[in-house]
Amino acid sequence: MPLNRVPIWSPNYSSRGGAGVRLIVLHTAEGATTIQSLGKYFQNPSSQVSSHTGIDDTPNTIGEYVQRPQKAWTAANANPVAIQTELCAFASWDSATWSRHPTMLQNCAQWIAEEAAFYNIPLTRLTPTQAQSNGRGICGHVDLGAWGGNHWDPGPSFPMDNVIAMAKGQSPSPTPTPKRKGNMIASTGGQGYWTVTSDGAVYAFGNAQYKGGPNQNKVLQPGVTVIGIAGHGNDGYWCEGSDGSIFAYGSAQFQGRPDRA
Repeated sequence: MPLNRVPIWSPNYSSRGGAGVRLIVLHTAEGATTIQSLGKYFQNPSSQVSSHTGIDDTPNTIGEYVQRPQKAWTAANANPVAIQTELCAFASWDSATWSRHPTMLQNCAQWIAEEAAFYNIPLTRLTPTQAQSNGRGICGHVDLGAWGGNHWDPGPSFPMDNVIAMAKGQSPSPTPTPKRKGNMIASTGGQGYWTVTSDGAVYAFGNAQYKGGPNQNKVLQPGVTVIGIAGHGNDGYWCEGSDGSIFAYGSAQFQGRPDRA
């Protein structure tokens, strides 16, 4: 069944200038949580941004803001050659959070399938080099690099391969459960504690206060995992990376790190 496309037209668009569409690009909205609120934002001429479509948790329904023949304004130099959607989500989401939005992911897969059929684009995940040269396929905003505005959405935990598999009509692979690394640290008085996953997601329980984590602001270098956490009172903690990096949150203060090897 084709997606129900709800028109919420934006004035923020321009001509593709004769360029052909070769990229299907996925973004995260980083604020709007419904296709209606996202559409309202894009309808404001002063925002100077738009996307072709938006996707939330409404079954088999997406928002449509810019028509296919026009260029949406969301990925800098890549705009002329891209058809683009905004997921009503955040790039900081971890795998567990994405898995709690199966309808959004299914809508995204269906949208990819429909755009791929319309533009005769292969259902292939592109590398950054392919996306930024002459590749035809699917990518995230992050894969466009500085050419596309130097963003990191839809985030490192977005299940791109599973969504493409669904677009192909295949069953997605099970999402692996993040492995715990390092220790579980108690807050002062033992009335709470923090735990951390290898990708930097911090979880707080009891009177231990959540103050952020390395997974939120993309501070981990490629290949680096979080191996431990240490608490400071009830409202602060440090996380340690496998390369010796130290990240301080809340009342915990950064005091340096081991020298790099």
